[in-house]
Amino acid sequence: MMLGFLLARAGIDVVVLEKHADFLRDFRGDTVHPSTMQVMHELGLLDEFLARPHSEVRTLAAQIGDDTFQVADFTHLPTRARYVAFMPQWDFLDFLAALAKRYPAFRLLMQTEAVDLIREGDRTVGVTAHGPGGSLDIRAELVVACDGRHSTVRDAAGFEVVDHGAPMDVLWLRLSKRAGDPAQILGHIDTGRIFIMLDRDDYWQCAFVIPKGDINEVHARGLEAFRADIVGLEPFLRDRVQELASWDDVKLLSVAVNRLDTWFRPGLLCIGDAAHAMSPIGGVGINLAVQDAVATANVLVPRMTQGRPTPDDLRAVQRRREWPTRMTQRLQVLIQNRVIRNVLSGRGKPKAPWAIRMIGRHPRLQRLPARIIGLGFRPEHIRH
Repeated sequence: MMLGFLLARAGIDVVVLEKHADFLRDFRGDTVHPSTMQVMHELGLLDEFLARPHSEVRTLAAQIGDDTFQVADFTHLPTRARYVAFMPQWDFLDFLAALAKRYPAFRLLMQTEAVDLIREGDRTVGVTAHGPGGSLDIRAELVVACDGRHSTVRDAAGFEVVDHGAPMDVLWLRLSKRAGDPAQILGHIDTGRIFIMLDRDDYWQCAFVIPKGDINEVHARGLEAFRADIVGLEPFLRDRVQELASWDDVKLLSVAVNRLDTWFRPGLLCIGDAAHAMSPIGGVGINLAVQDAVATANVLVPRMTQGRPTPDDLRAVQRRREWPTRMTQRLQVLIQNRVIRNVLSGRGKPKAPWAIRMIGRHPRLQRLPARIIGLGFRPEHIRH
C-alpha cells in the first residue's frame, strides 16, 4: 500500500490487489516506529496520521527474573516523533488507501487475489487474479510481490527461500485493561517462560513465547494450566484470564526468519516479508517493509517515468535494502539463540545478561537499542 501510494503520487499507474473485502483483521504487528513516522513527516502527513487513534511508548522495559530494566529510550532520536506508536494495522492501511485514492493513477482492487504470474519468455508481464467477477489478467511493466511470508507470487516465480531458523513460536492473545493496572510493560522473562504485554489503551495485546513446535504440548496441558502460567508471570491478570474462554482466543504465530538470496526476476520484485520474514523481536517487520517501499519508489520512480524498469534497477533495490535486512536478522538470530533459546530451555531463575544490566544502569546506553529498534540500520527518506 505504501509503495502504491508513492508510485501513484509520482504519476505512475499502479494497481494494488487485496484478497479480503476489508483490512479488519488481527495483523499482530501494530508497532509504528520513528523511522516510519519520519517518512510520514517528510510527506507532510504526520499530523494527519497521528490524528488516528494510537498510543505512544517512549521507553521500553523488561523484567528478567525479579529485576526490571529499562532497555530503550526513544526520546533522544533525531526524528520528529520520538516514540513508538501503537496503531491497529487496519487503521494504517485505511489511512494509506485513502491517501492513495486521491491520485487518479491509483487503483485498489479489493477481494482480488493474485494466483499466478503471466510470463513472456523469462519476463513477468503481469498476474492472473481471482476477483468478485471471476478470473482476470492484469498486465504490468512490473509486478511487486508484497504478499507476505507465504507469498503466492514468490512461490509462482520459483524463488528459493533461505531459512535461518527460530527456536520459538508465539501464542497471541488479548486481555482487557483495567484501572490500576501497571504502566507500560514490555516483557517478563522467567523460568522457562517469556510473556510480552503491549498497552493498547483499553486492552493488553499479549504474546506468550513457547519453544518451536510445542503447541500440541501446550494444548495437551489444557487451557486452565495455560491461564495459570500467565497468572504466574503477571499476578495482576488473575481477575481476567477467564476471558480466554477457549483456544480460539489464542492464536499461534509460527515464527520464521528467512530471506531470498535474489529478490527479483525480469519484471518481478519481492519486498517486505515476501523477500525477508522477520522475527517478532523488536517489532520491526512493518517498518522494514515500509522502508523497502520507500527505497523501491526512490529507485524506480525516475526509471518508470521514462519506461520499463530493468533487472539492474531491481538489483539496485535489493542492494539498497539487503544490508539492513541482513544486519537486523543477524541481531534477531543472535538474541534468539543466546537469550530466548536459553530461557525457554532453562529451569533456574534467569539472570539478566551483563549487557542488559549495563544498559539498565546507564541511561545514555539506552539510546543505542532505541536507535536500532526505532530507526534500523539504514533508514530511508523520501526523494520524489
